[in-house]
Amino acid sequence: MSLIKRIFSSKTEENKSGEQKKEYSENEDHKNTNKSNVMNDKIKFTIDGKECKADKGANLVEAAKANGIFIPTLCHLEGVKPAGSCRICNVKINGRFMTACTTEIADGMMIENNTTDIQELRNIIIETLFVSGNHYCPACEKSGNCELQALGYRYKMLVPRFPFEFEEKVVDASTPKIFIDRNRCILCKRCVRSLKTKDGKSIFAINGRGHKAMINIDHELANKMTDEEAQNAMDTCPVGSILKKERGYVDPIGSRKYDKKPIGSEIESVNK
Repeated sequence: MSLIKRIFSSKTEENKSGEQKKEYSENEDHKNTNKSNVMNDKIKFTIDGKECKADKGANLVEAAKANGIFIPTLCHLEGVKPAGSCRICNVKINGRFMTACTTEIADGMMIENNTTDIQELRNIIIETLFVSGNHYCPACEKSGNCELQALGYRYKMLVPRFPFEFEEKVVDASTPKIFIDRNRCILCKRCVRSLKTKDGKSIFAINGRGHKAMINIDHELANKMTDEEAQNAMDTCPVGSILKKERGYVDPIGSRKYDKKPIGSEIESVNK
């Protein structure tokens, strides 16, 4: 009787062992399948001769960033639907100029990002933005933290080749937490696309078209902004157009965002 028990016990253990091995094998197969699917979701493309990989569905700005390549932008925000407003992210894809923030990467793309004609186009855009507004950097509260100023330094802008417009635009300081200086606005539309109330209402909007376009503010909603929301609005603006009241020149020279390292250097150092 004890012999029969041992035989059945041995068979039971063998069955359990076999089932465990089968389950382990199935789990490994599942893991390998998942890895294969992940690899299949990677898109291969080339930027300035460098072979790159990125997740399927990414736009070119994010894909380049994942590979340690900086493509300049002034209107793009991660997690916000791209608009291609500033045009400074223009690259050449298969020989054709396209905005990188609005272009989804595709397998086999040949991208030029650092050529003489592309750099010249970016210089022209930066200079045009400077002369079309009042960007007197030494007196601006955003100096040292301004993305437009930082790009001006990166692309070695000295004196713009275009005449200054010096157009006087309305400054709105009627809300308790923020004020908007339209003389510094570059119409990137970051504020319009990303700054909303908890129930999804837009605090900022575009009024007018073409050269008459300007950012308007919903005063009723802006009057209810918290300090945190006001600071977020200031941080979202790439220039000194939206500023939080009672917060001027807080960061001393030398400790500001772009005082020690040029814009984009944090991306370019990833793969070095």
